[in-house]
Amino acid sequence: MAEEIGNQESAEQNGPVVQLQPVVDIQFEVAPQQLSVPDYYEVVVRGTVTVKSKEQVLFLVEGKQAGIFQISGIGEEDTRHLLNVYCPSIVYPYLRANVADLITRTSMPPVHLPEVNFEALYQQRLAQMQQQAESSVQPAASGSGQA
Repeated sequence: MAEEIGNQESAEQNGPVVQLQPVVDIQFEVAPQQLSVPDYYEVVVRGTVTVKSKEQVLFLVEGKQAGIFQISGIGEEDTRHLLNVYCPSIVYPYLRANVADLITRTSMPPVHLPEVNFEALYQQRLAQMQQQAESSVQPAASGSGQA
């Protein structure tokens, strides 16, 4: 189900057409959450496309696509893995299609969301969380001295 989708165009779009090299910034977010019904989860994938020329935003498109999944009979770590890798892989193609369709309908130059390796993103996020945990523990441990 498409949770939310929208776009913003620059107010100066009606002026003369100037050929500029736009900068395209694409951001992703995966937000799984457990629902009130046991073993049911909602996974929301958000994609934001910002196209700028110099410092002027030409357009910004943001879409959220969600899916509801029933997961049972596996451990907590495997459930987290499913919710952050496999479920977004199922939802993401719908987000890609909706964002591409929205941009095409606005008569803006096409921007297509790339393929995403959710496994790599998940592993990267786990490594960052581990680094943060280790760095927050080190100052406390180094503060103890011997008397």
